[in-house]
Amino acid sequence: MGRVTERRRVIRIRDGAVSSRPDTLVAEEPLEIRLNGKPLAITMRTPGDDFALAAGFLVSEGVLAEASDVRSIVYCAGATDDGTNTYNVVDVQLAAGVAVPDITLERNVYTTSSCGLCGKASLDAVRTTARFPIADRPPVRVDPELLAVLPERLRAAQRVFDRTGGLHAAALFSETGELLDVREDVGRHNAVDKLVGRALREDRLPLDRAILLVSGRASFELAQKAVMAGIPVLAAVSAPSSLAVDLAAGTGLTLIGFLRGRNMNVYAGEHRLVLEEAAPLI
Repeated sequence: MGRVTERRRVIRIRDGAVSSRPDTLVAEEPLEIRLNGKPLAITMRTPGDDFALAAGFLVSEGVLAEASDVRSIVYCAGATDDGTNTYNVVDVQLAAGVAVPDITLERNVYTTSSCGLCGKASLDAVRTTARFPIADRPPVRVDPELLAVLPERLRAAQRVFDRTGGLHAAALFSETGELLDVREDVGRHNAVDKLVGRALREDRLPLDRAILLVSGRASFELAQKAVMAGIPVLAAVSAPSSLAVDLAAGTGLTLIGFLRGRNMNVYAGEHRLVLEEAAPLI
């Protein structure tokens, strides 16, 4: 779908001068995700890559692990009383034999474009349901000098942000710094779901040689999504949350925050970084 941006009239005031002109805004619409015909979750998202978003969401919930787990993903026709297809309801049908976990009581939720889930129960659930344990995979070795240039590469790939200034972005890079994929969305967790869902549909999970870079902070939910997709390195240009650090430490995820040029904080998983010998901590 092409409903990524919309035009609205805006009054501009610049150095006291007043003018009227159209402005380009990022679109935000609800997406209801259904699993085997039953409502599961609603998220506010930027339309586009909706099938990937739904698939990525289900990877993070431990439902999907490979492309063959999915029988079909379709928009639900007749989603409104008059039968109109709004392209805001997606139904994911699982392949025969794929177990449907009992997640509806805990995760049948309305999710805003900026929220996540948190808590001890959620942290334990990720540890026990991850299909691709990061600690069991061959280690990736990443030079901090490589990490330093990735935010600029991500920013250069944010085409819709240039027009609206209102989108989060997430990108997958190879361990050598090649840009593998980038998605934008009004919700940072949706951008990651779109990346992971595209990888699932192309049968590329686990992403065990990839670096995930996000344009905002590193919340627990983003760390969860990285772990569930088998991504070993998560870097953010802003701060992580305490629960994200706890999850990274418990699962072996390399978590980097405040990645700005050659400056960064490493909160967990420093064994994957090629580091010079540091002075003893005082």
